[in-house]
Amino acid sequence: MPSPIVIKISGHELDDAAILSEFAGAVSALGAPVVVVHGGGKEISALQNQMQIEPRYLDGVRITDEASLALVEMVLCGSVNKRLVRTFVSAGVDALGLSGVDRALVRAQKMPHPTQDMGYTGVVTGVRPEVLTDLLARGITPVVAPICLGDGHNYNVNADHVAGAIAGALNAERLVFLSNVEGVLFEERVLPRLTLAEVDSMIADGSIFGGMIPKVRTALRALNDGVRQAVITNLTGLQTHGGTVFTIEAHAEAPLS
Repeated sequence: MPSPIVIKISGHELDDAAILSEFAGAVSALGAPVVVVHGGGKEISALQNQMQIEPRYLDGVRITDEASLALVEMVLCGSVNKRLVRTFVSAGVDALGLSGVDRALVRAQKMPHPTQDMGYTGVVTGVRPEVLTDLLARGITPVVAPICLGDGHNYNVNADHVAGAIAGALNAERLVFLSNVEGVLFEERVLPRLTLAEVDSMIADGSIFGGMIPKVRTALRALNDGVRQAVITNLTGLQTHGGTVFTIEAHAEAPLS
C-alpha cells in the first residue's frame, strides 16, 4: 500500500455544503490512501454561546471545562463527523467516522500549563497506526474527530496536533493543512517551499505573523514527527498540488505527486 496522505480540514469550512462536496471530490481524485482529521471550533463556540457557556482560550487553545467537554464531544464526534462522512459516501468515497477514543486510536493526557488549569484540553501521548492502516488497506477513508482517550475520561485535543501525530505515526507521504489561503504569502505571492531556518527568520522579521504562525509551527512539528512533507494550502491548492511545502533542509527533494 502506498504511504497515505493525511489531510486536516479546519472548522471554518465544515458548515458549507458546497465546500464539503468539492473537498470530497478532491479526496476521491487523489487516487491515494487518505486519512482526514477535522476540527469544529466554530460550531463548538456557537453551541457554547447557546448554552450560555463563554468560550475561553489561552494562546489560541480552547480551555475545555467539564461542561464544555460534553458539547465538544457532541459537535466533533456527532454532527461534524457524520456530516463529513455523509458527504464522502455521497461522493463515492468509502468513509468511516471515528474519534481518537475508538480502539484507543489516539491517547492523550492533560495539557500542562504553569498558571492555567486547562481542564479537559489534552496533548497527544500516543497513536495506534495499525487502526488506520487496517482500514486504509481495505480502501476505507478514516474520518477522525480529535477527541482522544485519557485515563478515565476523554480529552479535547487541537486537531492540527492530532493530524500531525497521526501523520508521523503513519510515516505519511504528505500532511496537508487546508486553510482559507493558498499558502504562506510573501510580497503577495505564495512561497512554494520553506525550511525551518527560513520560517524562523520570517517570523522574526514579521513576514509571517498572526494566525499563520501556529500553522507553520505545526507543519514543522509534523516534519520532526517523521512526516516527509507538510503543506499549507486551500482547496484549490489541494486539487492543483499547490500551496507552501515545508521541508527540514534546503533543496530537499519533495515531490508533490
